[in-house]
Amino acid sequence: MKVEKPIQNIIIIGGVAGGASAAARLRRLNEFANITIIERGPDVSFANCGLPYFVGGEIKQREVLAVQTPASLKAMLNLDVLIQHEATAIDRENKTVEVKDLIQGTIRQLSYDKLILAPGASPLVPPIPGIQDPAILTLRNLQDMDLIVEKASTASSALVVGAGFIGLEMAEQLRHIGLDVTLVELQDQVLPQLDFEMATPVQKALEQNGIKVHLSDGVREFKNENGQIQSTLQSGATIDADLVILSIGVRPENRLATDAGLKLGLRGHIKVNQYHQTSDPDIYAAGDVVETQCAITNGEANVPLGGPANRQGRIIADHINDPEKTLPYPGSIGTAIVRVFDIAAGVTGLNEKRLKVLGIPYKKTIVTDFDHASYYPGATRVTVKILHCPETHRLLGGQVFGQNGVDKRLDVLATALRGKLTVDDLEHLELAYAPPFGSAKDTINIAAFCARNQSDGWVECINSLPKDGEDFQLIDVRPPPMAAASPIEGAVTIPLTELRSKLNEIDKNRPVITICAFGKMSYFAARILVQHGYQVKSFAGGSEIQVP
Repeated sequence: MKVEKPIQNIIIIGGVAGGASAAARLRRLNEFANITIIERGPDVSFANCGLPYFVGGEIKQREVLAVQTPASLKAMLNLDVLIQHEATAIDRENKTVEVKDLIQGTIRQLSYDKLILAPGASPLVPPIPGIQDPAILTLRNLQDMDLIVEKASTASSALVVGAGFIGLEMAEQLRHIGLDVTLVELQDQVLPQLDFEMATPVQKALEQNGIKVHLSDGVREFKNENGQIQSTLQSGATIDADLVILSIGVRPENRLATDAGLKLGLRGHIKVNQYHQTSDPDIYAAGDVVETQCAITNGEANVPLGGPANRQGRIIADHINDPEKTLPYPGSIGTAIVRVFDIAAGVTGLNEKRLKVLGIPYKKTIVTDFDHASYYPGATRVTVKILHCPETHRLLGGQVFGQNGVDKRLDVLATALRGKLTVDDLEHLELAYAPPFGSAKDTINIAAFCARNQSDGWVECINSLPKDGEDFQLIDVRPPPMAAASPIEGAVTIPLTELRSKLNEIDKNRPVITICAFGKMSYFAARILVQHGYQVKSFAGGSEIQVP
């Protein structure tokens, strides 16, 4: 005889990624549960990653961003959606949520058997004098987007504060619609999530497209001067703009959890177990508000991205419905990508900065090649950086930039990280190849070959040129026309094809650095010179990624 499960009351606070994903999965698993979503704003489910592209006009129709409405969710999934309602308190003992109708002002209590917290994170707004001016905006929802579109329609200039993923997207899109854009970043590089040499080409792309970039500087004060915002930087420089966009980070919406006494992490995120239960087993949490696990180090992590939030919501639904069949959340690796005009850049896993903070030993390898067969029309450069363990050779992180095929290589590296593959495994990945799509030896394979060459002692690589005063010989092995077109300061040009016949022009008593366009020929040159008794290092990745 089949035993019927009791009907459960499930309340979800917050829609968008984690909350909406949990609600949809719960309904597919259980037709009879009472599922209520509480959303403070007027939209329950919208494509927040698409917001910048509506601002810039690449997405033409606003309605495509509103993925679902209360009516569509009721019709499709029989969900009760309370928009413009705010959950103001949780009574864990009586298992109720206090909910305020933001239109009517009324308050009522809703009972739950299981509660899911998915309130997300809000843009960080630091206490800078003048920051509350109505021309200083953040981007979190459709209403923020509408306000930016309205302000931008009459603006001629904009300042974007923060050069992370969202900041770069906003800078690009505001430039697309003709605004004079300035970008300010407190750190010494754009895209701080990437390592310096991998972010430098992104900065070049910004500047080549007319965006002024201020690094290692922050805003000290905002002041409204006759309708314009004057931003005074820490350096003393001033920037006048009609519109300011803040994109300097997010903070978890943790007030409900804090007031309810749920356990929080050091940075205020809700701590959860591998099934995303909080310290109260009847309360779950997902998305930007939670502290989860790093899949590489097993340490604490918070990854405010839509992909992890969706998967976490699904796991919560599975665990509420049938705990015994639920697979635990395996942790996050943090894969993200951004397009900046005609190039893209992305990261997965750990970067060098994070590895140093954690004290994890690593080696790095950078290579540059073409995104598909070089003889097929349209081939462009793609640069891959991998970070790996010196002892086990396990992959620890990867970064990619280029015009085409960046997402493909990044996804391969993300999959390799999830599978705990080693550099040795990457050598033998069989990746799709036909001349329009790739090469017989993909850039991923080449990165692995290079890493193995380093580990086996066949080559010593260098990723930045020595500082002034250090004695070395810089040998540019590119063909003379290429070397003449983009000369490298301090380099002597000896083409690879002439290297063996011109060994007498290189001083054996001084260290040598070989450099070329991609890194491959400099490796070949290094092998020649090493076997002729020279002390030599190969500049990895090619001349385009020189690091000061």
